[in-house]
Amino acid sequence: MSRLKGRVTLATVAGTAGVSIATVSKVLNGRSDVSPVTRARVQEILEKHGYVGRRPETVERDTVELFYQGIVNAYSVEVIQGVVDAGQAAGVDVVLNAHPPHPQTTSSGRAARWIREVIAAGRRAAIGITSELADADLAALSRARLPLVVVDPANIPQPDVTSVGSTNFAGGMAATQHLLSLGHRRIAYVGGPPTSGCNQARMSGFRSAMEAVGAPVPRDYIWLSDFLYDDGLAGGAALLDLADRPSAIFAGSDEAALGVLEAARARGLRVPEDLSVVGFDDTQIARLASPPLTTVKQPLRDMGAVALRTALQLAAGEKVASHHVELATTLIIRGSAAPNRIRSVS
Repeated sequence: MSRLKGRVTLATVAGTAGVSIATVSKVLNGRSDVSPVTRARVQEILEKHGYVGRRPETVERDTVELFYQGIVNAYSVEVIQGVVDAGQAAGVDVVLNAHPPHPQTTSSGRAARWIREVIAAGRRAAIGITSELADADLAALSRARLPLVVVDPANIPQPDVTSVGSTNFAGGMAATQHLLSLGHRRIAYVGGPPTSGCNQARMSGFRSAMEAVGAPVPRDYIWLSDFLYDDGLAGGAALLDLADRPSAIFAGSDEAALGVLEAARARGLRVPEDLSVVGFDDTQIARLASPPLTTVKQPLRDMGAVALRTALQLAAGEKVASHHVELATTLIIRGSAAPNRIRSVS
């Protein structure tokens, strides 16, 4: 089946399928009075040509689709709570979808099917958390005229995608400067995916602070994987098993920092006496850690709230001041970092 040229409408889909426009409409709306063979034929054409439709003009109550790829963790819970709280204040319902199409595992047709479902449900806008969006997803959302806001996008933010984040570069620099002020020079970084925009900014802040004092960063002092506990555990183990191990580790998330703490404990190292650790996020687990985690606070709930309000602005046809908003980070000093006591390693 060749792809239709130009704008795909209900009429063109109906003509290609050899059915009426009303039948195509029934398929889109999930009506049961369509034969399985006809439904399959129409669905195939809709997916082949990426038809997503438009949001119904009248819905009972405004709703926003909130989607998240991956395991819900301490970070995402805070952002989700911020979106939900802001939605309640605005009189808008928030629907969480934890399993939307992923660009690496789904076709553009299946992505379009998910967006059609979102449109049919009458969502006013969509908000993604740390989500990676393929060009096909963005094109389908654009055709559907569904506003999109992404919080901490997993890939580098595109100029035409509205996003919300924090001052990751400044936060990475502040964390590293704190460790430097404690006399540490052998400082390693355990971070997230290399393609992640927030990870790149945090790592750049780390490198900038190190370069400012002439402290070298050996290649094996950088460990990039993801922001989860197991990644911090693996990264911490690799770094602490080096012959010239670091005296401090800056982790790109609180969860990864907890993995580093466990790697240190498993090797009989005390924190902060033998190893200083700084995290990023200031989620609840940072306060519950032993010792309590020194970390860079992201205003995660505020980020979620800003995303919700921005999405509603776009849905109302209003212009936003910037396609990318960054909220300020703050260093929170607790008990996991202390003056450097390691002078040499035998």
